[in-house]
Amino acid sequence: MDLFQSVGQIPPALQLLLLVLQIWTIFWKGVALWRSARGDQKYWFVALIALLPLNDLGIIELVYLFKFAKKPLTIEEVKGWLNMAKNSVTKSSKPKKS
Repeated sequence: MDLFQSVGQIPPALQLLLLVLQIWTIFWKGVALWRSARGDQKYWFVALIALLPLNDLGIIELVYLFKFAKKPLTIEEVKGWLNMAKNSVTKSSKPKKS
């Protein structure tokens, strides 16, 4: 017996949570694949590609990025990304002077 017969029966809050988790996973997998390819870490690249079907919420990608990458990712670098995104949103929302 299926818990939900169709997507329409899944509560909207759960649908939103699943969407956010999927976006989170895709983002970190993309960053990890890009850095492993740019860092010439072929084995990590292949491992990350092989794990594409596995939805682990980005845990493997985060471990690679922060621990095993040739140039490990830092919290400061991630904060810089967030600041850049925040600044670009702020600039685009300000009315233009005529």
